[in-house]
Amino acid sequence: MSVFNLSNAIMGSGILGLSYAMSNTGIVLFLILLTCIACLSCYSVHLLLRSAGVIGIRAYEQLGFRAFGHPGKIIAAVVITLHNIGAMSSYLFIVKYELPLVIQAFLGQTWFMNGNYLIIIVTICIVLPLAMMKHLGMSPLNLTSTSIVHLAGLSLRDRVRSSEHHVTAHVAACVSTKSKINLRLDLQTAYTIPILAFAFVCHPEVLPIYTELRNPTKRRMQNIGNVSILGMFIMYFFTAVFGYLTFFENTEAELLHTYSKVDPLDTLILCVRLAVLVAVTLTVPVVLFPIRRALMQLLFPGKSFHWLRHIAIAVCLLFAVNLMVIFVPNIRDIFGISGATTAPTLIFILPGLFYIRIVPKNQEPMSSRPKIQAACFSALGFIFMIMSLTFIGIDWMSGEKRNLGGH
Repeated sequence: MSVFNLSNAIMGSGILGLSYAMSNTGIVLFLILLTCIACLSCYSVHLLLRSAGVIGIRAYEQLGFRAFGHPGKIIAAVVITLHNIGAMSSYLFIVKYELPLVIQAFLGQTWFMNGNYLIIIVTICIVLPLAMMKHLGMSPLNLTSTSIVHLAGLSLRDRVRSSEHHVTAHVAACVSTKSKINLRLDLQTAYTIPILAFAFVCHPEVLPIYTELRNPTKRRMQNIGNVSILGMFIMYFFTAVFGYLTFFENTEAELLHTYSKVDPLDTLILCVRLAVLVAVTLTVPVVLFPIRRALMQLLFPGKSFHWLRHIAIAVCLLFAVNLMVIFVPNIRDIFGISGATTAPTLIFILPGLFYIRIVPKNQEPMSSRPKIQAACFSALGFIFMIMSLTFIGIDWMSGEKRNLGGH
């Protein structure tokens, strides 16, 4: 059960961007990068468990408090909050992309086919009432895994059906437009590592799951983390491969939207869209609850529950996220920015710094191998963040393919 819970924490909307990442790198380089991110994620779990074991704390924010005092707790809470806002935005982006196609399949062209109108309607009618509840109850995130399994099966089926046509077109395109593809690789590959990092973030949930184990030991939790990450590694790779081999360089930043090019009225495609829409719509309030709890602790520490604050924070968060989804042109930008800022902070930078600060120097001096490795791990996160943001900024200034996959 713990493996399932951690796998559920890992898997999210980022999986829909992996085929796009592969289309910008090729299969071999993508597999190398995916392997590196998965291995580094396992090492990050090791650092968190080691730090938590020294002081007996089982919460990410509390590690920040123990390492750097109150500022460390605030930084950890803010980074987790921003990452969850990015995740919530990506879920509503999927609603913006997919719901018009589902409505079109049932009703044809109508006045409310605009995705911007639809996310406002969905937010007011479904998300906001759920977000105003005092307690949400069981999370529907398990629907996500079912949706992704259907998505992988869909990719397999359409790959078999259209492989010959796409392979021929891909080979011809590679021969005739080699320079354009190389230029696109230079710019678009900047999104690959951020998308991969975004897809593997689960580290704030590692310690709470560790606490819930019947016999909590670091070795057992590390094995749970390794198995969960390995399972997601396999699922991510096959999902990316099947999506990429179906569409090659025509793969969009949100994989499911790319299937509108095949047959938007296909029954199986429609079922997958409905499953994904139900999953992401119901997951938005689930993600909103920890964001609101973190904001309440930061802005109103020690205050008792009050309905006005409870509802006002939910309304402000949903208003801000809706504005972001409406005005940001592409879900790729959400994956890119969140994957280049909050993801490396949660996976690389903070776990390494926590380890250096929390583990006593009399046990492991700064010149010891584990602390040097932790310092290099954090430095790698900073390098990755700076390089990714630099290349993404260059891509934005170039203005190339800014509306890829949008409406």
